[in-house]
This record gives sequence, structure tokens and C-alpha cells, in this order.
Amino acid sequence: MRDRLWSNAGMSSPHSVALHEKAPTFSPLYRQIKELLTKRLQDGEWKPGEAIPSEVELATRFGVSQGTVRKAIDELAADNLVVRRQGRGTFVASHREARAQFRFLRLRNEAGDAPGGMQSRILDCRRLRAPIDVARQLQLRSGETVVHLRRLLSFESRPAVLDEIWLPGALFRGLTAERLAAYSGPLYGLFETEFGTQMIRASDRIRAVAADDAVANELAVATGTPLLLVERLTYTYQDRPVELRRGFYVTAELHYHNELG
Repeated sequence: MRDRLWSNAGMSSPHSVALHEKAPTFSPLYRQIKELLTKRLQDGEWKPGEAIPSEVELATRFGVSQGTVRKAIDELAADNLVVRRQGRGTFVASHREARAQFRFLRLRNEAGDAPGGMQSRILDCRRLRAPIDVARQLQLRSGETVVHLRRLLSFESRPAVLDEIWLPGALFRGLTAERLAAYSGPLYGLFETEFGTQMIRASDRIRAVAADDAVANELAVATGTPLLLVERLTYTYQDRPVELRRGFYVTAELHYHNELG
């Protein structure tokens, strides 16, 4: 009964009024709860790696049934925003966790596993004015500052990916080559802990290219070697683009792997 009252116009709870103002009346109740929880994640009420309140506590807070909260959290988990841990509760997803470090890395070996022995080396880090196409994709104003990184990923000491990465300068003030060199974890973990920017989802575009002299030199392959060029746009909360990445992939011994459905 409480759920039906909340999804209609006649509501008396202060939590219900706030929720009703934020969402159209036709939005399912659990989706409205999901939006409220996502907003709290975005605002940093619960930090990456921290537990969120229990379903019972959230149901009481929002004045809805526990089942409604559970359905909202199920969707957050499906979106990789939270992680359920049996017997421990639900935690905000974090790129610092081992299970998440390969979430956006699509390379797999012949056995279908993430390749081992990964090494990451920053080749360059500098601030510059965003090229027109970069500014457009990151939804920045023309000439706005970006941080430009070049990074080489190797597996078992064999170069595999040369990344060109652009980040909004305003979000990543203080990101320098020295700071990157002093950090040993995953790059997205650094963005999350030091700059308060959590990478939520990514969209990839892929095409085949031939290695030019500069790329071939970094990847230790012959000029003209076939490579995959993966252009990735990564988003944080509210579908805000916060990273543009162009990666040149050597796939002679590795596969670009993506699961559908």
C-alpha cells in the first residue's frame, strides 16, 4: 500500500514528496529509489569500497517496502555501481578491488583468461588545450585544458597496448607524471581515490589499422603490422564523459574479448 501511495499524487511523507518532485509519476517506484541511491553515490555519501545501509534501513529511510529497495539495488549491482557480498552486505564498487581491475580490459589469451604479468608504464603526461575532436567528445568548451597521457601496457614483458588518454583538466588538477610514477595500482583506482572520479561505464569503437613508425617503435613491431585501434569514451555518474582513450592493440597472441547478452 505504501508503494502505491508513493507512486501517485497523494503523498504525505517528506521523503516521498522529494522523490515525487525528482521523477515523473510514471517512473516505477524501484527506479525512483535507484535514482535516489545513485545521487547519493554521486554525492559521495558512501565512498567506493564502503558498505551502504542495509535494505531494511533504506526501506525505512525512504518509506517503501524492502522488496522495492532490493529491486533498486539489484539494478545498481547489474550496472556495476555496487557489489553484493554474501553475509556481509552491499558495498560501493571500487576499481581498487582485484576483481574490478580488469573490468574494462578486454584482452584475453588463448584460454580466455586475462593475460598475466601486466606492467604499466607512463610514457608522457602533460596539460594542453583540447583538440577540437577531443573537446567535442568530452563535452568541453573549445580550447579548454585537458591532461594528455601516453601509456604502454605489457604482458610478460611483451608490449601489447599503446594508450593515448585525454582527461578533463578541471577534474584532474595536480595529475602529473611524478604522481603517476609513484602510484602502483590500477589507473582508474587512482582517479577514484585521488580525484574523486569513478569510471562507471565505457563505450568502445573498434577498427583495424596499420602501425605507423612511431606506434610500431613503442610496441616493438614492424611498421605496417595490423593492429586494433580501440577508441573508448568512459563515463561517470549521470552519463558524463570523463575520459577519451585511443588504444593500439597488438593481437597476434591476444584477443579482444566482449560478452554480449
